[in-house]
Amino acid sequence: MSNYKTGLDYAKEQDEKDPLALYRNKFHIPKDNNGNELIYLCGNSLGLQPKSTKDYINQELLDWANLGVEGHLEAKNPWLPYHEFLAKSTAKLVGAKPIEVVTMNTLTTNLHLMMVSFYQPTPERYKILIESDAFPSDKYAVESQLRHHGFDDKEGLILWKPRQGEELLRYEDLEQILENQGDEIALIMIGGVNYYTGQYFDLKRITQLGHKHGCMVGFDCAHGAGNVQLNLHDSGADFAVWCTYKYLNSGPGSLSGCFVHERHAHNKDLNRFTGWWSHNKQTRFNMRHEFDVLPGAEGWQLSNPPILSMAAIKASLDMFNEVGIEKLTEKSKKLTGYFEFLLKQLGEDMIRIITPENPNERGCQLSIQVKSANKALHNKLTEAGVISDWREPDVIRCSPVPLYNSFEDVFRMVEKLKEIVN
Repeated sequence: MSNYKTGLDYAKEQDEKDPLALYRNKFHIPKDNNGNELIYLCGNSLGLQPKSTKDYINQELLDWANLGVEGHLEAKNPWLPYHEFLAKSTAKLVGAKPIEVVTMNTLTTNLHLMMVSFYQPTPERYKILIESDAFPSDKYAVESQLRHHGFDDKEGLILWKPRQGEELLRYEDLEQILENQGDEIALIMIGGVNYYTGQYFDLKRITQLGHKHGCMVGFDCAHGAGNVQLNLHDSGADFAVWCTYKYLNSGPGSLSGCFVHERHAHNKDLNRFTGWWSHNKQTRFNMRHEFDVLPGAEGWQLSNPPILSMAAIKASLDMFNEVGIEKLTEKSKKLTGYFEFLLKQLGEDMIRIITPENPNERGCQLSIQVKSANKALHNKLTEAGVISDWREPDVIRCSPVPLYNSFEDVFRMVEKLKEIVN
């Protein structure tokens, strides 16, 4: 967009006009030793803490103190059905139906649970396709699934790679892989937004392509949930998983979200690992019944949920519910577009952005390569009060999160980068 302007006045003017600006005050912004707010652009790794989180957690601590075990039914927010309090907001956020989502476990655990059900290899069709630069834990997980089923984890893994000299993946190359090897591929498992480049994939296109060739299709949306409009139901994907501690601001190591498309909701024959929380709620506590699986995503649960972590998720989801992902992505595009505009003023001989230019093919993350820079540059940025994220070999990831970052944050970050580089 060419209507952005340089100068601090313009940034301040945009912040004054921003209808979401007030949400910044609802978060704890980290400060330096002198009490000055840091420029926090690392929500893609760990989201900031909403000020309301403490009250939500304290409510559960209070009920636990006063009620003990009775809190399961008598707490202000009874613990027994607590995960159900998150379903509607979660569904709205990721573009799903409440029956299709559940909050449980952690990300890679959920990925494994999904692969137990949706990776069903045969001697002829057993390969798994992922993007070549998938997040390491995804790669480790799918390799271990291949080994678990008795296949070679290198030979059974197909990588969708960028072309020589490029960073971004092309759909034509994926189509070619599937034309050549589609009948050998049991599962396609792609990161919905690539952690390194920030490329947001067309989930529907990938799903339709996979299904056309008889593959199951799933997505790791760790960098997508709360960042982009995922529209998981419409994508037709068989499953998706995500974490809640990045853009969903639920605290370090918090629980994961899980999506299972409703066409699988009532299929009791799907292979799965089970536990008592996936059993019929009516007879769950009558310990003598044979297993009777719950319909929908709830049917993949194992154990009763950790309430303190869920309380933090509820605090954040209530805010997302109030704002709506549509308004957030609208601001995100403006904020990230402005960031891109300022970075380009530094000159292409100095800065290269490897994230897609098309705002519909990215979220709020920009991955920046600075010519002949190494981690020392990132360290200097940190010393200058900018919290960003370094990824080997030469990328600084910055995410201006629309809930709590401002246009002024972005302006000041680029000014500091300019000073350091010059």
